[in-house]
Amino acid sequence: MSKHEPPTDEEVQKNVEKWRMKKMIYNMQAAKGVASAGLITLMIPPKNQLALSVKMLNEEFGTASSIKSHTTKLAVCSAITSTLAKLKLYNRTPPNGLIIFCGNIMTEDNKEKKVCIDIVPFKAVTRANYICDNKFHVDELFRMLEDDDRFGFIVMDGNGTLFGSISGNRRQILHKFTVELPKKHGRGGQSALRFARLRLEKRHNYVRKVGEMATQQFITNDRPNVVGLILAGSAEFKNDLVGREADLFDQRLHPIVMKLVDVAYGGENGFNQAIELSADVLSNVKFVKEKKLLSEFFEQIATDTNLYCFGMEDTVRAMEMGAIKTLILWEELPHKRYVCTCPSWDVPREYNITEAMADKLNIFKDEDGKEVDVEVDDFVEWCSINFKKFGCKIEFVTNKSQEGSQFVKGFQGIGGILRYKVDFVELAEAEKGPCSDEEEQDGGDDYCDDDFM
Repeated sequence: MSKHEPPTDEEVQKNVEKWRMKKMIYNMQAAKGVASAGLITLMIPPKNQLALSVKMLNEEFGTASSIKSHTTKLAVCSAITSTLAKLKLYNRTPPNGLIIFCGNIMTEDNKEKKVCIDIVPFKAVTRANYICDNKFHVDELFRMLEDDDRFGFIVMDGNGTLFGSISGNRRQILHKFTVELPKKHGRGGQSALRFARLRLEKRHNYVRKVGEMATQQFITNDRPNVVGLILAGSAEFKNDLVGREADLFDQRLHPIVMKLVDVAYGGENGFNQAIELSADVLSNVKFVKEKKLLSEFFEQIATDTNLYCFGMEDTVRAMEMGAIKTLILWEELPHKRYVCTCPSWDVPREYNITEAMADKLNIFKDEDGKEVDVEVDDFVEWCSINFKKFGCKIEFVTNKSQEGSQFVKGFQGIGGILRYKVDFVELAEAEKGPCSDEEEQDGGDDYCDDDFM
């Protein structure tokens, strides 16, 4: 498996936005209204005017005033009023559109809570929608979470070649050309050897042209502009193109060739067939990236390079040192970040632990049993906001793949690849400091024996 390439700053930011969107979606999906209706989902595409949405909501308010159920009427009117107030914060529709969730929901302890969230998504809203129901509708947000990675296709046969790309549900034909190649049999007038040599030469030139065109279509700024390539064809041309001895294919494109498929047609029909036959590869691209990242992490551990860290304590320490190059987090990590302050303490005390552990350690009270001020954040959320301060990049993984499951179960779902070696055992011993007089050994050593182990 090829080495994992570090993500660009743009890719990192996009992954962070996706994680935040996913977390918010699941919260919205689980929310239930206090009445049979009263939870508003409003979606405004980029080109729609806000004035049209304001007009529509005012009309809906008039309609809601005639609802017979007093509880439902109050819930709907209140949600519409809050949505209108949220719209007043915008002078114009944002570039990617606007999504608003508003209404009164029931919390886990059966209390009523007002929610009004406005979202400017990282991908464009495709359609306008207004739904008033007893739940929020998040289908459009789930669509935005779908991978929009761009994949390249080369469909070549004896009649010509088509270069295409697919991103999400958008298919695009980039370039195509036709070719006339001689058949295996001539009509006479030249020797069989000469005819065969000319035929092989024209086929070779055809494959060379396809290789050169692939470089033009799929290389931008000296790096591939697609995350993967699928080569399709009804003959041996595709195999000749990427053959090790041919040397006709750009070496920068070789590592991203994901699959070779046999199709019965050329041109657009072959393109459509190649997309269908490559569905398994396209759907698993996220897992492929995850496998490469975690395989590199496990390789660092197996070779004992000291360029890795795992576990909450060591990883946070490495972050604060600025030693982490790539921070790897399980996207469902349950830990919270507690910052406790007390007037009798010189500095706040920080804990990165689960809620159950926080209750067990009783971090909410000081040594005298008095309650302390506690600020609580989701740990993954805190990392997604502050990772740039520590000079690292952040990658989210799941526990769906074999490597991801091993990372979560065996390494607590948190770790990192370091930019320089760090001896965490030595750091931990240094933080402990010298032993007390009672702990000093008979030989009069200044430090405990285990400091030197």
